[in-house]
Amino acid sequence: MNAPENPAPTLDLVDEINRLRKQLNAVLLAHYYQADELQDLADHVGDSLALSQQAAKTSAEVIVFCGVHFMAETAKILNPDKLVLLPDLEAGCSLSDQCPADQFAAFVARYENPFVVSYVNSSAAVKAMSDVICTSSNAVKIVERAPKDRPVIFGPDQHLGRFVMKKTGRALVLWPGSCQVHELFSEKKIVQLQVRHPEAEVVAHPECLERVLAHAAFVGSTKGILDYVVKSPKKTFIIATEPGIIHQIKKLAPDKELIPAPGEDESCSCNECPFMRLNTLEKLYLCMRDRKPEITLPEEIRKRALVPLRRMLEWS
Repeated sequence: MNAPENPAPTLDLVDEINRLRKQLNAVLLAHYYQADELQDLADHVGDSLALSQQAAKTSAEVIVFCGVHFMAETAKILNPDKLVLLPDLEAGCSLSDQCPADQFAAFVARYENPFVVSYVNSSAAVKAMSDVICTSSNAVKIVERAPKDRPVIFGPDQHLGRFVMKKTGRALVLWPGSCQVHELFSEKKIVQLQVRHPEAEVVAHPECLERVLAHAAFVGSTKGILDYVVKSPKKTFIIATEPGIIHQIKKLAPDKELIPAPGEDESCSCNECPFMRLNTLEKLYLCMRDRKPEITLPEEIRKRALVPLRRMLEWS
């Protein structure tokens, strides 16, 4: 396979992307964890739930997903007749990677008549084994609606699962997965930041470790964090999620001081998702120019995965 021909250095990539957007009748969807310039170009910026909802109702002929692989797969599940593009096919997810479909199937098979709730951060094949999908925005609501007379399996994020158990009082069987970014936030360094900034509130994503969540004034989805910070009378916040969200918060609340929560290793950008950051302006242009990489799925898996996805959208 030949490598794509790189754009000329003099090419205005933003102008070209906007031209191609019109030419292709394309919609650009970007997650909050994408680079600032990709967020600024997108037609819709949001968390996994909002982007799933946008993908479900778009009239565009082409969906260009500035996010990671499972998000683009979700768009394809909902839109089998549309061209779905992802700027970099290597933009995966540590959670999805830690939950291979064959191993998850064996795990589910250990329980009699289970009700399977799968976090959206999972492969299409895992979604196809599920009764309903959830996101961090609606996980509590979804689990509250799960049958009371069946064992409820929750995967692949064990930390989100524990948070949901506390919120709902429901017993869940947890798949032992975790997000490599949210698991690396340092409780010690967050406490040190709180000492230096006693006026600051910690806001955290439920994928974080319990000991980090214990310091948070608010725990919620990426969109939940954005809404909380923007509406709060407080002025300083320590943000314990991927720092891409800070770009959108600053647009809505430029007067707030936003401090990214650090990981243990201060020599690396451990609070940035390496998969999300694989997408770039140049790769976005190339994928629209060349109409690839394209997301494709076996039709049997797509149809089976569509059922729990639609149930999530109905329950949300």
